[in-house]
Amino acid sequence: MNSHAHEAAATSATAKTPKVGFVSLGCPKALTDSELILTQLSAEGYQTSKTFEGADLVIVNTCGFIDDAVKESLDTIGEALAENGKVIVTGCLGARADDGGGNLVKGVHPSVLAVTGPHATQEVMEAVHTHLPKPHDPFLDLVPGAFGEAGIKLTPRHYAYLKISEGCNHRCTFCIIPSMRGDLVSRPVGDVLKEAKALFEGGVKELLVISQDTSAYGVDVKYRTGFWDGKPVKTRTLELVRTLGEIAAPYGAWVRLHYVYPYPSLDEIIPLMAEGLVLPYLDVPFQHSHPDVLKRMKRPASGEKNLERIQRWRAMCPDLVIRSTFIAGFPGETEEEFQHLLDFMREAQIDRAGCFAYSDVHGADANQLPGMLPQAEREARRARFMAVAEEVSTTKLRSRVGATMQVLVDHAPAMGRKGGRGRSYADAPEIDGVVHLLPPEKISKQFKVGDFVRARIVQAQGHDLVAQPL
Repeated sequence: MNSHAHEAAATSATAKTPKVGFVSLGCPKALTDSELILTQLSAEGYQTSKTFEGADLVIVNTCGFIDDAVKESLDTIGEALAENGKVIVTGCLGARADDGGGNLVKGVHPSVLAVTGPHATQEVMEAVHTHLPKPHDPFLDLVPGAFGEAGIKLTPRHYAYLKISEGCNHRCTFCIIPSMRGDLVSRPVGDVLKEAKALFEGGVKELLVISQDTSAYGVDVKYRTGFWDGKPVKTRTLELVRTLGEIAAPYGAWVRLHYVYPYPSLDEIIPLMAEGLVLPYLDVPFQHSHPDVLKRMKRPASGEKNLERIQRWRAMCPDLVIRSTFIAGFPGETEEEFQHLLDFMREAQIDRAGCFAYSDVHGADANQLPGMLPQAEREARRARFMAVAEEVSTTKLRSRVGATMQVLVDHAPAMGRKGGRGRSYADAPEIDGVVHLLPPEKISKQFKVGDFVRARIVQAQGHDLVAQPL
């Protein structure tokens, strides 16, 4: 070894591994963008952490959807600048312009190193390389804590989000997501299925399928045929969901569908739920029930038939649980239209509902509509809506008392001897209720995070259930 080689070896041995702090804000779709960036950083030998402390540089993945989220993102960037100084911004807020047509983030925080929009792993990596050179050869590095094909996950090991597409073809008047994330781009069906298989192999017990519009999967590629496991599979929601269910079956794992629009094609997926291939759980963003409000919103699926369709789905699959989101106080919403929405909630028996008071987000077309309601009225309607939603939800929960359900364990101190916390098929993580597990009656009964436990529901408690493990 010559002296230069000795020097190089000594330097590389003492060189500190560059450390990147990472903050991920926003929805599960932003979380999967973060996972891609973190996988790439780890593959290239960077150390990553969830804190600003001791980091050589900080990446903030932002949300730009409603005003509260924009404020949180801008505050977090400010905090990262104050504590660290070197900040790269990515995500939906990074794609937004300010009133003068300049970049919104740069306008507020001119000292950030770089700003990119959402799903921009490459641009983020280029910015990182510019400001914090790459530590070692990516070909020699292995990704620790990753799931092979699926990369690094920011969720607990027993569940994971599977993003099947990016962007959206709809132009709903209250929404600015297409201006930030672009039109629909479906991932190749083979890649999606390969990632799902890798996640199940890695111990994931619940796969949450996400996108901006899950029912539109494959529309952009005219449902072209792809390949999985040597067999042809159409790039279409029905075939994708059926195949995911088949891949999950040997692992005894759950497949849960999010952001499914109420198109007629959804009727084909309900039988798969009745068969037990995927969870009988539908996250359908209805937003409203009155046809005139839906027209002003430019929602893609007409709302007139939604009540009948829900009743038909429930006839096909009696166990079906429906979660949805709604907007109260949309511009021009009359008291009569709002009452229509409350009646719909009671009749449709929506199991889990979230509601936003209309937010006049900068850049949303709906802001130009006549009849903007005062903020106080929007908030009041949201509160009235939530009172009805909770009444429906708690009645449905009370009807579960006495039933035996399968519960996926999320928290189990002392191997479940003190009880724990989990979720039934009716509960998506973070957004729905939970099942509180009592200490088992049998001393020998143990369970850990990621286990499925059979439990008898003994009580309903607000949005949650209490159950006795069997």
